[in-house]
Amino acid sequence: MCEQENCKQHHGYISDKKRYMTRMKRIEGQARGAAKMIDEDKYCIDILTQVSALTRALQGVASSLLEDHLKHCVVDAARKSDEDAEVKMREAMDAINRLIRS
Repeated sequence: MCEQENCKQHHGYISDKKRYMTRMKRIEGQARGAAKMIDEDKYCIDILTQVSALTRALQGVASSLLEDHLKHCVVDAARKSDEDAEVKMREAMDAINRLIRS
C-alpha cells in the first residue's frame, strides 16, 4: 500500500483501480472536449464551466486517493511503529497542503 521499500503490500487504491481508471479516462475526455471548445472559439463562459467541472472531478479523485492513503498506508504504518506512522502522516499532510494550494 505504500511506496517505500519496506512496504511490500499493494497501494491502498488497488481494490478500486478500475474505478479510478474509468474516472481518469472520463476526465481525460472532458479535457479534450474543453481543448476542442477553445479550438472552435466557443464562448468563454462555456469553456470556464467545463474547466470548473474538470477541477471538481480531479478534486474528487484526489480526495478519494487521500482517503485510501489514510485508510491503508497510514493505518498500516501506525500498526508497525510510531516512527512509521509519523512518516506517513507527514506524507499525508504534505499532500493535503499541495491540494489546498492548487
